[in-house]
Order: sequence, then structure tokens, then C-alpha cells
Amino acid sequence: MRDGLWRSLSFTLCMMIGGSLPAHAHHSPGHSAPGAEAQVPAASKPLDAAAAGISGQGKMRFRVLATSEQLPEEARKVVVGAHGGFGIDRRAGKGDVYFSLSGAGIIRISDDLKTIRLLDTPESMKKVNLHNTTLWYTPDETPYLVFPANDAGKVFTTTLDGKLVNTLNAPTGNEGFAVPEVGDYFRGGGNFAPTDVEELDGLYYVTTGYSNLDYVLTARILATSPFDAIWNDLTWGGKGNEHGQFQTGHGITVPPGTKRLDIADRPNSRVERFTRYGQYLSTVKLPAGSLPCDVSYLDQYAVVAALDGPDTSKGAPVYVLENDRLISTIMPKEDLGLRNFKHNHNAVLKKVGGKYYIIVQAWDPGDFAILEQVVQ
Repeated sequence: MRDGLWRSLSFTLCMMIGGSLPAHAHHSPGHSAPGAEAQVPAASKPLDAAAAGISGQGKMRFRVLATSEQLPEEARKVVVGAHGGFGIDRRAGKGDVYFSLSGAGIIRISDDLKTIRLLDTPESMKKVNLHNTTLWYTPDETPYLVFPANDAGKVFTTTLDGKLVNTLNAPTGNEGFAVPEVGDYFRGGGNFAPTDVEELDGLYYVTTGYSNLDYVLTARILATSPFDAIWNDLTWGGKGNEHGQFQTGHGITVPPGTKRLDIADRPNSRVERFTRYGQYLSTVKLPAGSLPCDVSYLDQYAVVAALDGPDTSKGAPVYVLENDRLISTIMPKEDLGLRNFKHNHNAVLKKVGGKYYIIVQAWDPGDFAILEQVVQ
């Protein structure tokens, strides 16, 4: 299937662009202006000898399908600074994947993984770091993207074509938060560094793991036309090691079909689960010493990108869980030759044609890769 995927891609792209662009032999694959589609040929970035290898165990073993070499040119120039995450359109018949790179803007990967498109992005968003991406839907299934800008202290909401519809600024402390400590913190000039956002039942849930606060904040979505959001009183968390507290509440996820919030508590090597009201439910423990950044669910599986693993002399792992049980550990750096993958910052699980794929992003240095399930 893998070779057929790329042959089909080459034909599709030739049909799409052959009649509208002059034929110049010096045009390189993947060169694009904002809004143009980049070719996704077979991985061509120089890799270690292990690049042809396979990593993982059992039915969840993976190999490299594509690297940052297949990103649009503007994205390749800045991928070393990657520090964000992915959102997937999970609606039936959809499946596009969205993420952002500071200096390039919002990027869309097609459902079939054959094209990568750089979207026109407002300058206010291109110049800052968008630390993660969430795609959510209104009750009438209107889709929106929401991005937490950890360095700018803002939360941006856009349409799927990148049109900015709302900017939620940092709290002032006068919003009537249910926890007095939170209001005092912002009134005293405490930093607001959002690391992730999820939407559930008309609320944004915002993790603030890069701030001294480390609470989950909420904002109420008031309307979708015109779009607006204001800070809400519901808050919970705080620094600590007890259940319901965080050392770095990094990523937040609503598993499909649930009203549960799963938060990656990075230094505590765990995923903490809560009701939509902030009531603690349970914990999924990960290997001691691992630093989970976020969790992505699909079917009975979950994929967890770790910033570090138990052995910090090696590159960090990507874990695959089945019904909350660890079944596979993928080592992008050692096993797959992805030299920049010392630290994994975000990964999502996607299915195409009966096969699973992991789209993963590294940090410090930043990088990007798509991994393909190896099927016996």
C-alpha cells in the first residue's frame, strides 16, 4: 500500500497543478506560497541507517512514512522551532489534520495524507507560538480551530480556513473565578501561559501548565455568529502531586464520545481524568520517569507523546495504549533514525484505509514526521 500511496499522490498532484503552473525543472517538490499545496513524496530527508527500521511491539509497530522534508517550504524553514500539536477533523467523511508553526502559520494535512497545505494566517497568530491545536464543533456541527498561544498569553479561535474570529486575552483577575487564589494571582500580575484548550458543552477548558498558577481555567462561548467568549468562574487544580493537582498540566483532551477531560500531568508521569465540573475521577499511570505531553484517542487506542522517557540518555518514546494498557513503545530517534526526535511534544493517532498512522512533532529541536503502521 505504501508504494501505491505515493504513486497515486504523484499522479493526483500532477493532474491538480500541471495545467496551471509552467513547467520549470528547477522547481523543487514542496515549494509553496501560502494557500498552495505541497507535494508529499516518499521520505527524502537524510536519515540514519535505522531509518528503514520498525519500532514498537505487537500489532502497533510503525515505520517512517514522511518527514519534515515533505512540508511546504515556508514550514520547513521554521520547523526547528516546532512547539505545538495537532487537531483532527473527526467528522464522518472528513479527517484533515491541522497544526501550526511559528513563522509559517496554520498547516493542513489532507485526510488521505497526500497533500499538505499552508493556510493564510493572520500575522497576530503567525508571530507567536501556538502551543497546541483543537478542532471542535458547535451543536449544528460548525467546525472551529482553537489555539493557545503560550508566549503571547492569548487563545485564538479560527475557522478551518484560518480566518480569525476571536481572541481571548489573559484574565485580569476580576472575572469572578470560583477559587479566590486565581483572581488574586492575575490581579497581582501573574503570567498567563495557556498550553492547551478543549471545548465541551459550550465551555473552553484551558490548561496553564507553563504559568506559576497551573490551574484549569474555563471560558464560556457566548455565541458563534459573531463568535465571542468570556472567562467563566469554574477553575480547579493548582501546583502539587495529589490527585487533582499538577506539576505541569500540559495537554487536555476530551476522549471521543465522552464528557470526560484527560489532562497530561507531565512531571508526575500520569494522565489525570476529571468530570466536566473538575471532579477527579481516576489516573492512568505511565512508566516512571516519562514526561507525557498529551494524549490522543482513536477506537480503543490512545497515543501519548513523551517529552522524555525513563532513560534520558535515549530519545523519548511515543506510547500506544489499548484500553488504558500500554501495548507498544515507539522510539523515533533510536529505531527510526529521526535524529531530531530527542523530545516528543505531541502526537495524534489517525486511521486511513484500515491502517493506523501516528503524526508526531518533536521539540528542541523541533521536527515533524508521519509514522505508518506495519501490518503483517
